[in-house]
Amino acid sequence: MLGRIFALLLKDPLKSSAVLVTLGSVTALAMAWGFELIGGFKPCPLCLIQRNPYYAGVVLGLLALFFLRTEKLRWVSIVLLIGATCGFLYGGGVGFYQAGAEWEFWLGPNDCSAGGSMELGTAANMLQSLATTKVVSCSVAQFRIFGLSFAGLNVFYATGMAFVAVCGLVLRRQK
Repeated sequence: MLGRIFALLLKDPLKSSAVLVTLGSVTALAMAWGFELIGGFKPCPLCLIQRNPYYAGVVLGLLALFFLRTEKLRWVSIVLLIGATCGFLYGGGVGFYQAGAEWEFWLGPNDCSAGGSMELGTAANMLQSLATTKVVSCSVAQFRIFGLSFAGLNVFYATGMAFVAVCGLVLRRQK
């Protein structure tokens, strides 16, 4: 069974990679939005930056699939997957930086806090906003799974996504 799956993936690694980059990016975004909307975990600015490669990954993966339809334009798909790889490595790097700040290996950014916008119209509005606004620091892990924060988990996920994209670029098609 596993051999059949690998044979199917290796039939056209570039196409398989484009599909997996798209699906993996959608999965990462669904998890991030799920933790935010259902779990109530508010993202900090660095968390939001780490989502950008996945938004781009959806678009780049779909465009790569589109350009793979024509053998003449296959090179465009290669360029798009190189871009996705760079994006995933960047997102993983931001995650590494944030995870290090969470473990206090180095300082996090000074201006990294997020919350809802505050209504400053009246003193009562301002006090109400202060009471209900939750500030999220980039240097404090909100939740840990197996000892890793969301940023730490993103390092592994983004690295895996970059690996998938690179595999599509370097593996040869089997005829």
